[in-house]
Amino acid sequence: MIKISVITVCFNSAATLEDTLASVATQQYPHKEHIVIDGGSTDKTLEILGHSSGVDWISEPDRGIYDAMNKGIARASGDIIGFLNADDMYRDATILSRVAAVFADKQVDACFADLIYVDQHDTDKIIRYWKSKPYRHGLFRGGWMPAHPTFFVRRQVYEQYGDFDLNFPRQSDFDLTMRFLEIHKIKSVYVPEIWIKMRMGGVSNNSLSGIVKGNLEAYRACRKNGLNVNMPGFIFCKLLSRIPQFFSRPTP
Repeated sequence: MIKISVITVCFNSAATLEDTLASVATQQYPHKEHIVIDGGSTDKTLEILGHSSGVDWISEPDRGIYDAMNKGIARASGDIIGFLNADDMYRDATILSRVAAVFADKQVDACFADLIYVDQHDTDKIIRYWKSKPYRHGLFRGGWMPAHPTFFVRRQVYEQYGDFDLNFPRQSDFDLTMRFLEIHKIKSVYVPEIWIKMRMGGVSNNSLSGIVKGNLEAYRACRKNGLNVNMPGFIFCKLLSRIPQFFSRPTP
């Protein structure tokens, strides 16, 4: 049976971490591991982790979110690796079973799905709907990327093509998914279902300056990977592509 590693990185996440832990623990798929990489929290995060069974966790200083994610990848023993942030939850208890079903096809290297942003306090209130689409060559030139918390990848892909580049502290997930899909052309499958509920907020979208810095990093990632894009045009297209997320809603 395929083993799935779910990696959660956190720092002072006591307010939301229990929801994330429960979301993984209640998954019906049995062959899984949950790895939590904490950055040295000073709130009640470590107390919560200490009382959590079935969670492999460490707490130590790191160099940011993506450094912690790399630590998780190095620690993972699963065939498939996915990430669930400490503000996020799976939409229901069947998600990892759905992931395993996709990877039953040995030709598939990665899969991804849709995501909804929800209110921080009322997680049933949808703020944004990130509906994705099947990957095709050239999409990254317009700022497209799969929703990273829905992105599951075979561990051997990380071993072959590398992990998160710490030169992009806000957009290393954009760089990584571009590197895997656009540059190395791994085989991916898009599943048109909502897999993740993400609380609003985050490093790259929690302020105007964060949005600006994130978009500039995404442009640099394109240049690093050999995509000859025009900076103003790329950033405009990337921002424009996000606008429909605030107006569309999932079909009941």
